[in-house]
Amino acid sequence: MVRRFLCVFMLVGILGAGGLVLKTCHDMIPMPASLAGLSREVKKPRLVDRFGNVLTVTYTNPWNPSPLSLHDMPERLRQLFIFSEDRRFFDHHGVDWMARMHAVWQNIRALGAVRGASTVTEQVVRMIHPRKRTVWSRWLEGFEALALEQTDTKQAILEFYLNQVPYAANRRGIAQAASFYFNRSLATLNLKEMMALVVLVRAPSYYDLRSNPGTIKPALNRFADALFREDQISGGEMSRVKESNFYLEKPSLAIDAGHFARFVFSSADRSSPLKEIGTTLDGPLQNQAKKIMEAGLVDLRNKHVTNGACLVVDHRTGEILAWVSVDNNDGGNNASTSRINAVLVPRQPGSSLKPFLYALALSRGWTAATLIDDTPLTNPVGRGLHTYHNYSRRYYGQVTLRQALGNSLNIPAVRAIRFTGVETFLATLERVGITSLDQHPDFYGDGLALGNGEITLYELVGAYNTLANRGVFSKLSWDGNAPFLAEKKRVFSPEIASIIASILSDPEARALEFGRGTLLNFPVQTAVKTGTSSDYRDAWAVGFNHAYTIGAWMGNLDGRPMDGVTGSTGPGMVLRSLFSRLNEAGETSPLFLSPRLVKRAVHAPQGKAGTRIEEWFVPGTEPDDEVYMEKKERVGFLKPVNGLEMAMDPRIPDPDEVFEFVILGANPSEGVEWVLDGKSLGNTRGGRFLWQLQPGDHVLSATIHKNDGPAIRDRVTFKVKG
Repeated sequence: MVRRFLCVFMLVGILGAGGLVLKTCHDMIPMPASLAGLSREVKKPRLVDRFGNVLTVTYTNPWNPSPLSLHDMPERLRQLFIFSEDRRFFDHHGVDWMARMHAVWQNIRALGAVRGASTVTEQVVRMIHPRKRTVWSRWLEGFEALALEQTDTKQAILEFYLNQVPYAANRRGIAQAASFYFNRSLATLNLKEMMALVVLVRAPSYYDLRSNPGTIKPALNRFADALFREDQISGGEMSRVKESNFYLEKPSLAIDAGHFARFVFSSADRSSPLKEIGTTLDGPLQNQAKKIMEAGLVDLRNKHVTNGACLVVDHRTGEILAWVSVDNNDGGNNASTSRINAVLVPRQPGSSLKPFLYALALSRGWTAATLIDDTPLTNPVGRGLHTYHNYSRRYYGQVTLRQALGNSLNIPAVRAIRFTGVETFLATLERVGITSLDQHPDFYGDGLALGNGEITLYELVGAYNTLANRGVFSKLSWDGNAPFLAEKKRVFSPEIASIIASILSDPEARALEFGRGTLLNFPVQTAVKTGTSSDYRDAWAVGFNHAYTIGAWMGNLDGRPMDGVTGSTGPGMVLRSLFSRLNEAGETSPLFLSPRLVKRAVHAPQGKAGTRIEEWFVPGTEPDDEVYMEKKERVGFLKPVNGLEMAMDPRIPDPDEVFEFVILGANPSEGVEWVLDGKSLGNTRGGRFLWQLQPGDHVLSATIHKNDGPAIRDRVTFKVKG
């Protein structure tokens, strides 16, 4: 009878064990083919600069995508983990049955769970196959751990564990934890810091050094005692661990390029499986450019300047080398704008667009020696008039195109855009990559020559890159993993690009307004242009030398005006410092000058009688008689304009109230006949007539008797209120 009972009991036990094995096999999840393959699964790649320096770190990936090799981890740190987590790691086959039985006994005696006894291999299984913590899940983890050790070596398992073990704040692995708490690499950690990384894995949130300082101390002291008892540390080391303090430091990257990184992520292929994206950024230059911009903003703090941005490009390849956007907000009433990428914010460019206007004029037949009138100029605005001024409020009479651009004179620029046409100029700006100016040409009018639209620093640098690249436009490149294959498009001839570069790098060309000894005169030939928007809201400086194109902007992103900061007093200093830094790094050379250009001696418009200067000409445009070739503007009334309304001023005697009629297209030697309301006012030489104001609705006509062609007539209506 007893024997029969024992047989039945054994049969039930065998069937139960078999069923348990079958159930275990059914619930087990196959292990991955390789642990190394898991860390290649990424949701968001990290960025690196052209030298492999890390630009971004993300903690949204399921695994740490940048694992360290086991031999790159300090040996002592590895030993501390094994001592704490799995002392027989190199002796068992995935499950430490001795430690597990001992843990069961301790839990029974304590009437609760006081010890788990999971091996490192089982912890790795738990990371790969997370389950609710039950007796059954512990059983499955054991069998899966046995299976894992059949496919991966002990070294591979330990390496995966140390790279992927979870810490607080979504950090994974000991390297990320060391950076998070101490902002240092593993090789620089002291004993207490290494021990802290070991203890933290037991309860990452509870022991967190940042959110729960002090809670780790008892566990750390017990760990130190255990190490001392096992002769793993000396008495002196134990004392220092217990008595010393942690010095926590907020994590930071060696290269600050957050704005550039966001631009890259918005531009990159989101479907890319890469865990790392190489970029063209020069990390050391990026840091230096940021320091230079920050120092410039500090120097101008009393000028009410908060924001600055700069962009550095190698125009030989189109590669972006530095991308800086700085907020120098001192915590005042205005909200911080540090998250705004100032490189991509449209702002008024001031005079910085003038080189492209004159390049267009050169392509339409003007030359660097073309004479342009720098005399008072009025433009109709609605039913009123707007008077243009140069920055200095001075007028220079007839100036050459070289002088007009070099001195950034406003009135000649307005006359130039009237020659080229606003619509054509707008189309040219689009061809050099400036697409933010998306309004109808009538919206901008002649003011486009003076920068009344809004563009980004990114667009402006790309446009100047076209001039630097001999008139060929191509998109700027950030991708360091692919060769520079951007589509190229010729906008200006090499000869025109050379003439513009020659003007922008000529100290004599800018002498009228800026003088000869300014900070815009660089030791290495550099084409430089500044721009300042109305009310000093934006200050720009942009330029290029033999290899690099750099643009800098200063202002306030909230729209507040600065206190008199111009392109030359603010961003110009940044530009000069950056070119100096780049020129130190390699060989320098002059700017490209097309060998097809023709040099001719021409009369200087403001020099002494008989004075000649040399000028470059596109072949076919050079003069034969050594005089300037003056180009004509449109023909017709400049003022008054149709629909103009004026009012008599009661404070001024009526005989003294006069208005100047101006018609374009009449040479000083040509006669003009003026007729008002059907009555002749008289005849003049040239297109100007002073008229005493009279109340009423008026019709004015003028006939230009051309010396070399048929007469030209124009007519306008206007009103004077009494």
